[in-house]
Amino acid sequence: MDPVIIAILLGIVEGLTEFLPVSSTGHLVLATEILGYDADTWKVFNVIIQLGAIMAVVALYWRTFWAVGAGLLRLEPMSIAFVRNILLGFIPSAVLGLLLKDQIHAMLGSPSIVAWALILGGIAILVIERTAKPGGPSGVAQLSVRTALGIGMVQCVSMIPGVSRSGATIMGALAMGVERRTAAEFSFFLAVPTMLGATTLEVLDNREALMSGNIAVGWDLIGIGFVVSFIVALAVIKAFMAYVARSGFAPFAWYRIAAGALALFLLAR
Repeated sequence: MDPVIIAILLGIVEGLTEFLPVSSTGHLVLATEILGYDADTWKVFNVIIQLGAIMAVVALYWRTFWAVGAGLLRLEPMSIAFVRNILLGFIPSAVLGLLLKDQIHAMLGSPSIVAWALILGGIAILVIERTAKPGGPSGVAQLSVRTALGIGMVQCVSMIPGVSRSGATIMGALAMGVERRTAAEFSFFLAVPTMLGATTLEVLDNREALMSGNIAVGWDLIGIGFVVSFIVALAVIKAFMAYVARSGFAPFAWYRIAAGALALFLLAR
């Protein structure tokens, strides 16, 4: 298959799945395996194009980021609380990610782990949907230190490919009583430092190859995937927030279970 087509397809997959509770990394791993792409060839590409999806959050919520930045300069309590909560949510995964970097990379090479994580994550969503009683804090700055840190701890589970970073943080927030829209927005905002950190690590690990241009997938293809994931993620975030306001997450759970089961079937062939 033409590498440009592969770059576009993977960009679409990333943009569609980064902010839905279905695991973007898991889908990229399964796509490279089931469709016959060389996973090692596209590994760096898959990580860097996640920045495209993350930039969609910055573009859609730029007014929020601008207001928080201006508020910090004036030492406004709400802006300080907003940044504090994002940092508390980010720190656990940052520390654990550095400590377990090699183990995480090893799991990325196991599509069967992804498939099982999709299934088990789907079951977890169904359980939390049935038992959680959201309706607590409304607004990222309103979250307590304990809640923000707790969500950050739950995000660490998403280091297992297939679990879903957005799924772990949203479901973790709901389980702690956070209101649905706030849970989703906190997940979006938390994605910015988390994915920036992950991409920075990947770039540093491959800096010599990237600077020399000696990489399996060139910057032209990375650029295509970046732009495609950005455009698709813009549409997905808008649609997802409108959906969250009126519906639950059960459809995503059943999708995960079906996708994981299908993946296991295809991998066994």
